[in-house]
Amino acid sequence: MKKPRLTLIKNPNFSDSDALDLNELTQAVEHYRGVRQSNPRPPVPARNIYVVNPDIDARSLLAYASENLALATSIAADLTTQLEDPHRSVAYAIHRLAGLAELSLNQLLAKIEASESGIKPV
Repeated sequence: MKKPRLTLIKNPNFSDSDALDLNELTQAVEHYRGVRQSNPRPPVPARNIYVVNPDIDARSLLAYASENLALATSIAADLTTQLEDPHRSVAYAIHRLAGLAELSLNQLLAKIEASESGIKPV
């Protein structure tokens, strides 16, 4: 089977003055490309969903972290009662790790308060 062959048919109504000048087209493209390159779109800034205010003091940050760990400990404790054995062990381990981290933060907060007040912690 033969493939059909495309042949260009010259339009009798088309004059040479209507023909597009390749040089003009090239100049137009280069002009707009140059404008685009000299003034590119500004990059979209990365947006942080959670940002910690750099003006917050260390004591407040530690207190906030301690509260969050207490919440995580509570949630993990609730999960341990609702899960079956293999998953219950994981939830219990998370509960213990969060509890230990909370205790460490609380002890650090106590040391900071003691150093600010001049009293040695017990």
